[in-house]
Amino acid sequence: MPKTVLITGGSSGIGKAIGEYLTEKGYKVFGTSRNPEKITDSVFTLLKMDVNNTDSIENAIGEVLRKVEKIDVVINNAGVGITGPIEETPENEIKNAFQTNFHGPINVIKAVLPQMRKQGFGHILNITSIAGYMGLPYRGIYSASKAALEITIEAMRMETMQFGVKMTNIAPGDFATNIAAGRYHAPVLDTSPYKKDYGNTLTTMNEHVDNGGNPLEMAKAVHKIIETENPRIHYKVGSTLQKFSIVLKRILPDRVYERMLLKHYGLK
Repeated sequence: MPKTVLITGGSSGIGKAIGEYLTEKGYKVFGTSRNPEKITDSVFTLLKMDVNNTDSIENAIGEVLRKVEKIDVVINNAGVGITGPIEETPENEIKNAFQTNFHGPINVIKAVLPQMRKQGFGHILNITSIAGYMGLPYRGIYSASKAALEITIEAMRMETMQFGVKMTNIAPGDFATNIAAGRYHAPVLDTSPYKKDYGNTLTTMNEHVDNGGNPLEMAKAVHKIIETENPRIHYKVGSTLQKFSIVLKRILPDRVYERMLLKHYGLK
């Protein structure tokens, strides 16, 4: 019997690429979307789910289990981007980013754990971000939401391994997806003291995404991790420079690393 995989945020970008690749490899894939009826080209089943709505999560998981007997793998991929000077980012947008990027995956995990505990096995993969390993200028809220998920999963993994459940974090760098178009951008205000630096940084960030890697690279990495008997806690997928930036943060003095980031974004 093929493994059953549930992917949140499966209608576009990385989630779609993972779903298509795993389908080709013979997995039974279910993706989720807030508006699956708008997607007409999916090669795998799309279910309606909003990770911020616990009823919709329960309904989607229930629908999967009515079609199959088990859920082998859950991939928490749904998320939102957010940019802006923290001082000028509206409180409701900060809360929305954490609601989707942090509380959303936790909601899904809570809903699926009883089934995985009953099965005695399961693997939960969480798509975080290399940005979650460092505070990036004008992307601090996004970095923080992904960092919170990374740390929480470290703890949750230890709590749930007694039930045969594995948990893994996969931190991608920049990939060519539509996240830049869909994320919340605090407006570049003419009266803002951040106008010049934020405007330049926003342009740089969008260029990084537009020139990012092929999401298929993430799909292949996910497949390899799923097929690994004892997966690691953390994986990073991206360019050599992006992955090396995490190593540099560990070994460089804080102020040296800070100057490196400022130079990278043209802020100093």
